Amino acid sequence: MIDFERKRRYGYGDLLEIIRLLRSEEGCPWDKVQTHASLRRDLLEETYEVLDAVDRGDTAALQEELGDVLMLLVFHADIEAAAGRFTMDDVCDGVVRKMLYRHPHVFGNVHADTPEAVLVNWEQLKRREKGQRSASQAMDGVARSLPGLWRAEKIQDKAAKAGFDWPDMSGALDKLDEEVRELRQAALSGTGVAEEVGDVLFAAVKAARFAGVDPEEAIAATCEKFIRRFRAVEEGAARQGRSLDELSLEEMTSFWDGAKRS
Repeated sequence: MIDFERKRRYGYGDLLEIIRLLRSEEGCPWDKVQTHASLRRDLLEETYEVLDAVDRGDTAALQEELGDVLMLLVFHADIEAAAGRFTMDDVCDGVVRKMLYRHPHVFGNVHADTPEAVLVNWEQLKRREKGQRSASQAMDGVARSLPGLWRAEKIQDKAAKAGFDWPDMSGALDKLDEEVRELRQAALSGTGVAEEVGDVLFAAVKAARFAGVDPEEAIAATCEKFIRRFRAVEEGAARQGRSLDELSLEEMTSFWDGAKRS
């Protein structure tokens, strides 16, 4: 048994130490065999749970979920510390240096009086820092593990900063109509359907950008709306003493349209 000092309140140093102990030879068999790859999904899931707590305005859950994310970050750093490559102190040092570099309007003599000006400076400094000399290199630097709609939005934003964009939303909507027509043609021919579906989604994200709509939030809200309306279809069938498989598509659509109107 490992003797870990019990306290009335623990701090950041205690978290570092308990992760080190869990991964030590005398520690937990599960913790000892974890890798960056095996923890990848855990980090994603915990991050989404943080966002869920934010969306619900649940501060108690937010505190707990932030702790879970922090624990995983420390876990990843401890894997590297054990391999002798870097420590959590190195991680902290790097991010502090980055914040100092990317905030010259706070820690230097650069002027940025609005949030928009700050973002312009941030993007320029980020590209310089990462050695990105072209817009395509900046696009290629957008993480491929991002949700697809967010990645499309960030790529389009970098293209727009390079001047490759329509002047208003009408161009984006025309492009969306064009891509839908091409999807219809692909569906009829049976070739290139996946590519055209991707083009439709990409064009829809472009329209969302012009409307100031977060595409991931929009699709999440639509999913919730779909569930509510489908529940109304089930309830309509239940009122008639029937199950869904006893309803025709027309009857289901009738219940659906009733839910939509209400």
